[in-house]
Amino acid sequence: MVAETIERDFRTKVCEKVSLVTEGVQRYRVFTPFMFDDGDHLSIVLKRESSGWVLSDEGHTYMHLTYELAEKDLRHGTRSRIITNALAAYCVDDRDGELVLRVPGDRYGDALYSFVQALLKVADVSFLSRERVRSTFLDDFRRFLEEVVPAERAVFKWHDEQRDPQAMYEVDCRINGMPRPVFCFALLNDGKVKDATINLMQFERWGLNFRSVGIYQNQEEINPRVVARFTDVCEKQFSTLAENNRDRITKYLREAWSTNSTA
Repeated sequence: MVAETIERDFRTKVCEKVSLVTEGVQRYRVFTPFMFDDGDHLSIVLKRESSGWVLSDEGHTYMHLTYELAEKDLRHGTRSRIITNALAAYCVDDRDGELVLRVPGDRYGDALYSFVQALLKVADVSFLSRERVRSTFLDDFRRFLEEVVPAERAVFKWHDEQRDPQAMYEVDCRINGMPRPVFCFALLNDGKVKDATINLMQFERWGLNFRSVGIYQNQEEINPRVVARFTDVCEKQFSTLAENNRDRITKYLREAWSTNSTA
């Protein structure tokens, strides 16, 4: 099928504003009006492989998402499930980060329609619903600590079994191995910050010897009064778990367990 015929099929099945530009032998750049949320256009190439014609993003979609998200966050938890389901729904393969859809027979227009839909669904992970963002943050928090803290030192969902057998005052992650363990809290909303404040005050009443760290999903979204009360009882806070803050959190935690370590 010649380029003009392919382009005509694209326009019939997808959109009149689709166009093809030659980029070498049996390779075409596919221009469409479809964009990511920030205004960048989807990157699509039609190329010939040994198995036939394929549509490919040549790794651009994942690369675009990593402007805001850590690459490892796309491979685990809620985001990974959303991406996997989207690719399966449209029969798109993930070849080590390159998203590819084989063109069945001469159905170029149908293939492009499916491929565009798949890319847009994958891009949706950058603006998940509030409930999904909540679960993603908790997934990210746990996975981050699992990567940073030695497994034998991290206890998730810890509570004092003697003083609090019903787990009324829970810590998201307790880092052991030193005279003063570190209590880490995942702070995703006002309610969680209030709970963490109450928990820390209770630990003080019990006379526990500990250090405390609060990691926000986004501190700017928390009521300033709630943050102020938490600040009074928490030793260290980080405004976000974003990629540009993770080195600081890692450094702090490693210094905490390397100082006066008993393990």
